[in-house]
Amino acid sequence: MAPRNGLVAITPLILLIILFATYGLLTDVTELGMVYLFGAVTLFAFFIIRGVSMTNRLKSFWQGATHRDLQMMVWIFILAGIFSSTAKGMGAVDATVNLALRLLPSDLILAGMFLAACFISLSMGTSVGTIVALVPVATGITEHTSLSLPLIVAAVVGGALFGDNLSFISDTTVVATRTQGCQMRDKFGVNIRIVLPAALLTFLLYILFGYGQSGAVEVSQVEWLKVIPYLAVLVLALLGINVLLVLCVGCALTLGVGIWLNCLAMTEWLRLSWNGINGMICLIAISVMAGGLLGLVKRGGGISYLLYLLTRRISSQREAEMTIAGMVCLTNLCTANNTIAILSVGSLAKNIAVRFGVDPRKSASLLDTFSCFIQGIIPYGAQILMAAGLAALSPFDIIPYLFYPYLMGISALLAIRFRNPKKYR
Repeated sequence: MAPRNGLVAITPLILLIILFATYGLLTDVTELGMVYLFGAVTLFAFFIIRGVSMTNRLKSFWQGATHRDLQMMVWIFILAGIFSSTAKGMGAVDATVNLALRLLPSDLILAGMFLAACFISLSMGTSVGTIVALVPVATGITEHTSLSLPLIVAAVVGGALFGDNLSFISDTTVVATRTQGCQMRDKFGVNIRIVLPAALLTFLLYILFGYGQSGAVEVSQVEWLKVIPYLAVLVLALLGINVLLVLCVGCALTLGVGIWLNCLAMTEWLRLSWNGINGMICLIAISVMAGGLLGLVKRGGGISYLLYLLTRRISSQREAEMTIAGMVCLTNLCTANNTIAILSVGSLAKNIAVRFGVDPRKSASLLDTFSCFIQGIIPYGAQILMAAGLAALSPFDIIPYLFYPYLMGISALLAIRFRNPKKYR
């Protein structure tokens, strides 16, 4: 694809970023507002892409919007909405919140939620599943304390991204190691030395922000049977069960426990399920349009053009590492999916790494870390959309408090600048 056509193809992405930045400065960005922005930019993309017939443009949009990974995410949104709504309706959230308040010291609740999210996501390998499990609990905690809701939700999102980046069973880890030709344990050894300082500093920040902010916490008696749906979701997730199956079990348990305790009838469960699905409609629309927009941009040569710009001038190992980081960052901005971003640039990153002597463990770590960094700060990424939807917040309410993704990005840049780690085992 000619560079000129590629430049035209990325215009919708540039416009999208400008509109989000402008909209975010002028007013609070709502989910419905994001739907309108994506709709307008997608319509613009249909008419700006050159050298492709309208039929093929529609085909490219449809292929992007119906990608199997995206369809999986849509079902996760639906089931997460049902589980969140029905769990709250039968009292599972309140019971789990009371349990969390009993277990965690009042001044460490915020840092404790970050640590819990780190552990759960590291064990289950999915940031979205971690967010689904913990954000409702975090939301309930704010009703009993003086903690800021965006702050505690951001702590959960940050911890979820920690595990997404490092877990042996995370999609991003699998794809990064396979494309770069290294072992998972070797990549983990390099990766942990890059991001651990960021995680420790984030933990300390949440201790400082949470100290003295919990107020006088009155903990009610824990209704243990009502905790079962959340405990089941966490245990099954830690066992590595597919997140869709985990959510299905969770939804079934909210119904079963609700009927057993006579606190939730079938008709009420169905009503709450429908409300939960309705609450996810905007998130689903945004995800589908983002996938379709990527399909259009890719068909127009936009992704190829971005890669061409980044790889045409490399003269050193450090520049090669920066190029690998830049490629996956830009691709992730376009795809809003860190796994797809790594898949898209993995083979090219491997070629650059081999040519300029970048250790495959380092290149795999950079691909994974920078993709998670971008995924953790874009308002249209699945993680922030899910967290915002479950907490009834705007994505822009959460973004300023995402300490870990920002520090992770800074730590990764410093790892390139100072050649860290200098030795590989």
